[in-house]
Amino acid sequence: MDIFAHALWAGAGVMLAQRRWSISTRTAAATVGLAVLPDVPHLLPIAGWSAFGSGTAAAVKGYAIAVPGQGPVLPAAVEWLSHNLHCIPHSAIVAGAVTLLVWWWRQALWIPLLGWWSHIVIDVFTHSADYYPSPVLWPLTREGFDGAAWNTTPFMTVNYIALTVAYLWLLPRWWRTRQGRID
Repeated sequence: MDIFAHALWAGAGVMLAQRRWSISTRTAAATVGLAVLPDVPHLLPIAGWSAFGSGTAAAVKGYAIAVPGQGPVLPAAVEWLSHNLHCIPHSAIVAGAVTLLVWWWRQALWIPLLGWWSHIVIDVFTHSADYYPSPVLWPLTREGFDGAAWNTTPFMTVNYIALTVAYLWLLPRWWRTRQGRID
């Protein structure tokens, strides 16, 4: 799924949770931030190759918006580093270890980690085997599941229609609740 949609789905999840629990603005922002973060590290080698090597801005753009099977050709080292930096934050094993460590340290679940978990769960079903399949069991395997390709026009259309419906349902009550707190 695209990074903007991850943020929107996490925001919708926070808004839904706020109907039952008190969630601070800081916690909400951290949750959305962690929902977006897994898609950042693997872009860094490509951006670095573009800025300091023989890569171009067009290649970075081509990578960011490529459809399955049509991504730009990258140098082997950039491809390897980018792939591994994609695997680490998309792994349920890594997220599970971090969650347990933070839970042990805080003696409670740190809510923003649910943003990271939402990213992993969504990506399992929205990445095809052709284009960055979600390596949910890394480091046991680099293989991912073959889900729907998120970056195709039909999927993007359905996804953003679903997001629009979700926000049209969530926003009125959220707005009324916020207005009540301000008065």
